Amino acid sequence: MQKAKEYDWKDSNMALFGSDVEKNVKKASAETEKAWENAGAKVGLQVWRINNFQVEHWPKEGYGKFFDGDSYIILNTYKKPNEDALYYDLHFWIGKYSTQDEYGTAAYKTVELDTLLDDKPVQHREVMEHESPLFKSYFPIMTYVKGGAKSGFRHVETKVTDPKLFHFHGDKKGVEVKEIGINKQNLDPSDVYILIGTDCIYQWNGKTCNKDEKFKATQHCHELKTGKMKSETLDDGDVEPDHPFYKYFSDDQPVEGTTNWVKSETCTLHRLSDASGNLTFEKVAEGKVDQSMFDTNDVFIFDKPDVCYVWIGKGASPQEKKKWPEFSLNYLSKSGDPCKPVTAVKEGFEENNFYN
Repeated sequence: MQKAKEYDWKDSNMALFGSDVEKNVKKASAETEKAWENAGAKVGLQVWRINNFQVEHWPKEGYGKFFDGDSYIILNTYKKPNEDALYYDLHFWIGKYSTQDEYGTAAYKTVELDTLLDDKPVQHREVMEHESPLFKSYFPIMTYVKGGAKSGFRHVETKVTDPKLFHFHGDKKGVEVKEIGINKQNLDPSDVYILIGTDCIYQWNGKTCNKDEKFKATQHCHELKTGKMKSETLDDGDVEPDHPFYKYFSDDQPVEGTTNWVKSETCTLHRLSDASGNLTFEKVAEGKVDQSMFDTNDVFIFDKPDVCYVWIGKGASPQEKKKWPEFSLNYLSKSGDPCKPVTAVKEGFEENNFYN
């Protein structure tokens, strides 16, 4: 089996629109996209997955569960207090091992859905393990699972032939769950783990784990435990070296690594414009950025320490509006923080502290 390739966020190859990806997506979409039927029709969350240039509904029982080899589109429809109008936040999510075709299709189809909803949604780009607080707020628990579209959505079977190790990390604000390699070096004493063995489910509690991680893991164990499957809770430090729990671990399994991107504390502003007849991308300011620097006829990439905003002027051309995903992702891929959340904001709908 060939190992999935992790996307290198230092790559800047996001010239997807007008390329073969766009052509394939258009061909697959034909005249209408059936997946968009009833999209945003009522308050609630809707999730789709990209599979071979196609958009497919993700089952509700799988909401919050993401395969690291896939890309997804998530639409949150809501109302503001004392208002009847519907509002939208529209996200495309990129898995760690998602292919360029998949996340390019997700980006393209997100723009398509935005157009279908009369440009009302606020668009966001999310990267696995670097999601925005808004995105995380949709799911009581987020689970990253190895695999992709070819794996399909499957419940964990009672009989397990391939053991799996899940890592629980977080706090009261949210606990994330990630499938990782079954290697002892991956056991962090500050977190909780669930090992699904061939005949038993083990919950391993690290010495300094918190109650939120324990609670979520215990809850998950109950959901997994069906039929004659046994379960056992283990406390770090009290487990004998010859315990059956450790028989599943192997030094051949991958060790989880951490990527420490360099977070910028400085704001920068770039302009995307085709006023000259050709599409240009140039820096406007660095450090101090104020409202007077934005032009209603163009699109701007406003990079702040915690989020990268794409500001879309009311008079921006169709080409400028179409190209912002490519240019914003290319810009971030060359920055010190390429996985930073991206949010597209339309002129006149900025938050109160947007320019600060």
